[in-house]
Amino acid sequence: MPAPEPTLDCGACVLRPWRADDAASLQRHADDPRVSRTLRDRFPSPYTAADAAAFLAGCAAPHDDWRFALTLDGSAVGGLGFHPGEDVHRYSAELGYWLGVAYWGRGIVAAALRVVVPAAMAHFRLHRVHAGVYSSNPASMRVLETAGFRRDAVLPCAAVKHGELLDVHVYSVVRRDLSELIGANPSPWRGEGQGRG
Repeated sequence: MPAPEPTLDCGACVLRPWRADDAASLQRHADDPRVSRTLRDRFPSPYTAADAAAFLAGCAAPHDDWRFALTLDGSAVGGLGFHPGEDVHRYSAELGYWLGVAYWGRGIVAAALRVVVPAAMAHFRLHRVHAGVYSSNPASMRVLETAGFRRDAVLPCAAVKHGELLDVHVYSVVRRDLSELIGANPSPWRGEGQGRG
């Protein structure tokens, strides 16, 4: 069933549902090969206006996952999503994210994760959130570690990107460790009744 995204104030940024008027900003920030080289091949490169329109149309249709626009001053400069597992993996979800190059190194994604991971765990009734990071992307590993994730494993030669075999580093956070992730963070929820499960 559909899982509407809430709007979350993360301090350094705001996470909110994608909107049709995000198309130009999405295309501008996503259309950089430095962004796509750390993501799956389904993330287009080059990223065209047609790609942005297709993605936003998918976000407007009913969906069972969370797909956030990561925004600064109202402008979408990145994306963040949760994809809940099924069957025996129904209490886990995969996390994915990207950020426009102009905003790298500012702690924005780590700040967002400290807020959105507990919200996703509550909404989807999760016990584990995990993310895979290519060995070629140590900066993303640092983001996850800063946000309280722990490295579970390294999967040798588990992905291929641009013809290069890469190890995948698997990071996770589990519900029982959420106090480390949240710290003294106040409630991130903006408004009433925004998608709590």
